[in-house]
Amino acid sequence: MIRHIIFDMGNVLLRFDRELFLDRIGAEGTARALLCREIFESDDWLGMDRGDHDEPEAVEKMCARLPEALHPWARELVLHWDEPIVPIPGMAQLAAELKAAGYGLWLLSNASRRQHEYWLRCPGNELFDGTLISADHRLIKPQREIYELCLARFGLKAEECFFLDDAPANIEGANRCGIAGFVFRGDAAEAREALRAAGVSI
Repeated sequence: MIRHIIFDMGNVLLRFDRELFLDRIGAEGTARALLCREIFESDDWLGMDRGDHDEPEAVEKMCARLPEALHPWARELVLHWDEPIVPIPGMAQLAAELKAAGYGLWLLSNASRRQHEYWLRCPGNELFDGTLISADHRLIKPQREIYELCLARFGLKAEECFFLDDAPANIEGANRCGIAGFVFRGDAAEAREALRAAGVSI
């Protein structure tokens, strides 16, 4: 029986869309391509999720590869992409329904240590019983160890958990640890049906 729902954060509870962020600053053409490559597609970005470095350290490494004229935009994209947070429609409501129905709610996210600041601005954050962020533990989905840590830290049984994540590889990683899950594609109604199909009473 499912008793606990584990959520990913980016593109499950809040929108994380590089194209949106680049549109906000007005980057176009060559500048847009450079920023995309040297920021979002760089190992330095992933390094923040791994806990290798924080945002100020990462942005300095990124700026070293970018023309000086793009440095203000780089800092904006790294340090302020969450301003404002854009919630995924219907997901805070779904979390509220699950909480009201008695399910435990948990967050398991690949994110930097700064997540602890902007998480408080994410609609529905107050409903969650606990959060586990990759950078805090130098582990990253879909590593088996991060799922095992999540279960151990919160005292959960794999067979009693259901995981919502937008990345198929992360759901596969959860499955290998005995955690059922669903690849979220942006539709809260579809996620609700997947939960019901797994036996969740909402």
